[in-house]
Amino acid sequence: MKKTTLRIALVQHAMGPDLHENRKASIEGIQRAAEAGAQLVVLPELHASEYFCKYQDTALFDLAEPLDGPSRQQLSQAARTHGVVVVGSIFERRAPGLAHNTALVMEADGELAGIYRKMHIPDDPGYNEKFYFTPGDQGFKPIDTALGKLGVLVCWDQWYPEAARLMALAGAELLIYPTAIGFDPDDGEDEQHRQLDAWRTIQRGHAIANGLPVLACNRVGHEPDRSGAGRDAEFWGHSLVVGPQGEIIDEAGLEAEVLVTDIDLARGEHVRRIWPFLRDRRIDAYQDLLKRYRDGI
Repeated sequence: MKKTTLRIALVQHAMGPDLHENRKASIEGIQRAAEAGAQLVVLPELHASEYFCKYQDTALFDLAEPLDGPSRQQLSQAARTHGVVVVGSIFERRAPGLAHNTALVMEADGELAGIYRKMHIPDDPGYNEKFYFTPGDQGFKPIDTALGKLGVLVCWDQWYPEAARLMALAGAELLIYPTAIGFDPDDGEDEQHRQLDAWRTIQRGHAIANGLPVLACNRVGHEPDRSGAGRDAEFWGHSLVVGPQGEIIDEAGLEAEVLVTDIDLARGEHVRRIWPFLRDRRIDAYQDLLKRYRDGI
């Protein structure tokens, strides 16, 4: 990293059926972040649209756009106008019948620094992503920017310690998760609390295990299942910034918010010296991690 202190911003906002209004909210969030002095701005997962994966509909593939489509063009202009590095997320149309959930990283001059295609694809009630997205084919490689090496991952990736570790081993200087996660509105309050607490805890675990700051930017708001099947979603927000010892540096609430905070990039080096987890890894004994399950088959 070029500077010891990095001011970052997480643009937490709601999405509706109007793509233009969604992109406008993202761009306005980037502007507000820049006005507050942010150097790095992160948007939620699939910020141009509602979370359409609640159900399966082939017509929704029309939402997909090429890498140089309108989202990239708008993010490029916003990055260049405000002089900030921007991490966004699109439904990428790579070829007919082949689409990805892809994060874009724009340099402060508007150029594309790199992309990351989501590797772990969920298939849960209300999260039918395997119907829409092909798993990424690039592996876990940090994206070089003027601010340093960004370990960009996407949403479901954030539950996998392997993904965070591989980014750290490749030299990532912080971990970034554009996210779309929420409650089933029919879940009870206790279950909702458990899910949110688990989500917050896993981010802290990645930070601790790898001695790195973690940024997770979520969306907010109620989004109906427009198929009529009843799989509505209530996105819980709570975008958060975690330090390398798992400390929560800052956290948003349940409403739209541009969360701006400073992170001390030098602390990761200090933490890794007192907790040398990378040094003490038994890389000679981890072969079974490549198995689906250790049942001898």
